[in-house]
Amino acid sequence: MQSIPVDTTRLGVLRCAIAPEKKISNSETGEVKRDRDGNPIYTVAVTVRQDARRISVIEIAVTGEPRGIEEGMTVKVTGLVAFAWSMGERHGISFRADAITPVTSVLPKAGGA
Repeated sequence: MQSIPVDTTRLGVLRCAIAPEKKISNSETGEVKRDRDGNPIYTVAVTVRQDARRISVIEIAVTGEPRGIEEGMTVKVTGLVAFAWSMGERHGISFRADAITPVTSVLPKAGGA
């Protein structure tokens, strides 16, 4: 499967729609999906809105639990890649990132310049 790098600077404001959840690899046993090194994979649903277009929600997989991410929070996605996939008659695009972190805004101090 070939990865396609995604330029997140062109995606507009990215917001957490659903807080990080462990990705389940086996729904019957509840087994958590892990990477090659044994680290758990988490998914975060993120809203994307480009240039006044309709909002889309993409689910992004990331290794390890993203810390400090809450629903509605603006986030930064680093190293986002897309993968086209197909299994039988099903097909789609999945997303994976190196990291998802909260965006902290710095407010100017009162009375300061």
